[in-house]
Amino acid sequence: MPAEPLRFETAPHFYIAADAYGNPEHPPVLLLHGGGQTRHSWGDTAQRIAEAGYHALALDARGHGDSSWSPNAEYGIEFLVEDLKAVIRQLGKKPALVGASMGGLTALLAQGESEEPISSAIVLVDIAPKAEQKGIERIFAFMSANAAQGFASLDEAAEAVAAYLPHRPKTEDTSRLEKNLRKREDGRWYWHWDPAMLKVWKRQTTETTPDQQIRNEARLFEAAHRLTVPTLIVRGGMSDVVSERIMAEFLDAVPHVRSVSVADAGHMVAGDSNHAFTRAVLRFLEEVYPHQS
Repeated sequence: MPAEPLRFETAPHFYIAADAYGNPEHPPVLLLHGGGQTRHSWGDTAQRIAEAGYHALALDARGHGDSSWSPNAEYGIEFLVEDLKAVIRQLGKKPALVGASMGGLTALLAQGESEEPISSAIVLVDIAPKAEQKGIERIFAFMSANAAQGFASLDEAAEAVAAYLPHRPKTEDTSRLEKNLRKREDGRWYWHWDPAMLKVWKRQTTETTPDQQIRNEARLFEAAHRLTVPTLIVRGGMSDVVSERIMAEFLDAVPHVRSVSVADAGHMVAGDSNHAFTRAVLRFLEEVYPHQS
């Protein structure tokens, strides 16, 4: 199934890129990737969701992939939320939101802090109001390692990914990885996201005071409590970001949220075990968000 490229103008001359699959008349499902990823990070998920009777749209967040990069380094969560709301307004429908990590936080706050429902269902992919700090630090270390100098080749980039994700079988096919990188005039390959974004995130995430961290978590828990649409959290069974302890705390605090674990996956659930992840998402959507057969 071919992808239809789309662009959404979320501010004057500022665009969010997307790949759309399926019939636009079918119920929409927005796929929101994690930090440092692109719309290509979902594997075959978007296509399989479309084949099941939905209109699947995989978005590049601001500062990522083919979406606009902010000249003023406006990469805080509030800007991601406003982009999402602008896309939903242009769709003219209440989509299901499937958000991984950063994308999940965006979906959680966009819906949980809205007065009226703006979505029909939410899937949080290995993200909760709290996270294991060591896991977050490992993500930042990986993103920072080659941000400035890039990679000499796609194979070198693949080696870096394999070292970061040792549980994932290494593949010799670098075509999917290539979509997350760009070759510059110096002949080297660089991750296709704005380096200024990483500086903003590190300042907001790893350099917060304990009091700020408590306030941030309280805001996210409050947003989760206010969710009125069906919500599922999909945890990677080997995740170092959402541990079993954090998952249990979240479900205890917000009992209306459903949960499922994908045993052989880490934080990058869709990439680690794409078929199992997609099956879990579709089972949930087909129950709570009717589709077109």
